[in-house]
Amino acid sequence: MIDPRTAPLIGTDRHLPPVPPQRLSGPALRQRFAARPAWQPELVRDPRHFTDRPTRHAAVLVPILLRDQPTVLLTRRADQLSSHAGQVAFPGGKVDDGDEDAVAAALREAEEEVGLAPERVEVLGLLPDYLTGSAYRITPVVGLVRPDAVFRPNPQEVAELFEVPLAFLMDPANHRRHALDWEGRPLNWLAMPYADGKDERFIWGATAALLRNLYRFLAA
Repeated sequence: MIDPRTAPLIGTDRHLPPVPPQRLSGPALRQRFAARPAWQPELVRDPRHFTDRPTRHAAVLVPILLRDQPTVLLTRRADQLSSHAGQVAFPGGKVDDGDEDAVAAALREAEEEVGLAPERVEVLGLLPDYLTGSAYRITPVVGLVRPDAVFRPNPQEVAELFEVPLAFLMDPANHRRHALDWEGRPLNWLAMPYADGKDERFIWGATAALLRNLYRFLAA
């Protein structure tokens, strides 16, 4: 099993410009989603593929908290989960038959996982789908969250919640590139480690890929 923290670091993307701070406010984000620029996602699928099962549709909420300096709410998945235990993730999960669409699924999952009431979320729009190595086609739903929102994480699914400044995530100087050989072929990915007091929040995999696509969208 790959330990992403110990994989060789091959560089960062500090040559790319950060998203200007004025584009990260609530009004600026609303405007960007209302008048979308021409752009292309950089990452569309996981470099690994380790299952033959049919692709399933999932949705995640990318919750941007409207603090004085906006932050992104992330979870650390519970250690007892059967897949991706202990990893950093967005609230989300499989789109059920009863969900009207990906937005409804993302809001439902966010309420179930972290206790975020749907009425506290202002949905801005969707980013392009991302295909994971476990055969989930994830639709990212970007939403603004009121700063007075109350969170009640479900301990069966979420070990803890934490916030990362949006400006940190939208600065490619904080985007690290890792690479190693896996099953005889090269494998590389992005990671965005964040020092949160005494803890290092290691953001990688699909979560980092979706944040990278958000960077490309806001920087376009």
